[in-house]
Amino acid sequence: MGRKITDTITWVGKTDWELKKFHGDEFTTVNGSSYNSYLIKDEKTVLIDTAWLPYDKEFVSKLKQDIDLTKIDAIIALHGEVDHSGALIELMREIPQVPIYCTANGVKSIKGQYHKDWNFKVVKTGDTLNLGEKTLTFIEAPMLHWPDTMFAYLDKENVLFSSDGFGQHLASEYLYADEVEQDILYKEALKYYANILAPFGIMVDKKIKEILSMNLQIDMICPSHGLTWRKEPTQIVEKYLEWANKYQEEQITIIYDTMWNDTRKMAEAIAKGIQEKDEKVTIKLMNTAKDDKTDVLTEVFKSKMILVGSPTVNNGYLHSIAGILEMIKGMKLKGKKAVAFGSYGWSGEAVKLITEELRKSGFEIVNDGIRCMWTPDSDAEKELIEFGKSLV
Repeated sequence: MGRKITDTITWVGKTDWELKKFHGDEFTTVNGSSYNSYLIKDEKTVLIDTAWLPYDKEFVSKLKQDIDLTKIDAIIALHGEVDHSGALIELMREIPQVPIYCTANGVKSIKGQYHKDWNFKVVKTGDTLNLGEKTLTFIEAPMLHWPDTMFAYLDKENVLFSSDGFGQHLASEYLYADEVEQDILYKEALKYYANILAPFGIMVDKKIKEILSMNLQIDMICPSHGLTWRKEPTQIVEKYLEWANKYQEEQITIIYDTMWNDTRKMAEAIAKGIQEKDEKVTIKLMNTAKDDKTDVLTEVFKSKMILVGSPTVNNGYLHSIAGILEMIKGMKLKGKKAVAFGSYGWSGEAVKLITEELRKSGFEIVNDGIRCMWTPDSDAEKELIEFGKSLV
């Protein structure tokens, strides 16, 4: 059975306690997730989103416990990605003529994935769907985080259904954000933003300000993943505005890979210098071959400066550094500084190559970086410590 949110709204989604990877192998979901679907019962009954494809039959079977499927008057597809639309195939077998309301890009997305010509109704910002006593208003939200994404606002209940905005990958026995441990909640919310929405910060900022200018009373925000915001719901909106505007904390993150520990020793010596110069700055050291890349990107997002290090291998740098540099480039971060470092035996091109990649990614390059031939000795360690001090 679904879980009542209000007299009108029932949560009918799926909590996925077992989920450990998302977006293929890109996003680590150590705390699981949920695929939130909402049933709104007024004079008309609408279903907002479904669930991920592996749970399609389970989703439809449980939905039947809450409603006779033939009583559903409309389906709202806020976003066509398979974790939201995956149960549509199973559901539409039962109610093939029920209209699906989505954006024009939503039609392209859903048709492109399922190759079905269902009864699509294209909507845009400001369009409404009268349910009887209440009305749904649609708000296009392109690139938050796909071109097809939209939000929906239910008046009188004052609920914003925000698709992938304001969510977290967090499975819970609870429904509401105020019921769970707040440090975990915000850690997952920031991790979600950094890894999913950070590339679209300009659009996030613009869309939130557009919604705020509509003067909607928002008593609850229901995202497509994680917990519902009911207590001071705009707290997460304020966080998004903060995160979308060149966000940084008093943190320097040193990411590296190493073959024979020479580059690791460099990273630790530089970190020592930073700490000696400024005891208050947070320093994170992360080995890209061992640490989770989702966590690495989150720490990069939080940082005011990053250092990237690799030994030179075959006139280049190690593959885990290549991968993380490509992912960092995709984040389109602004207002952050960067430096490269690395060890080498005979050629030593890695530092220069890393510096160029960081420059292409929009970082302000502090200097040409620092190299160390072979294993750092005591003199080299002193130089690295001083190098760290110079960065603060």
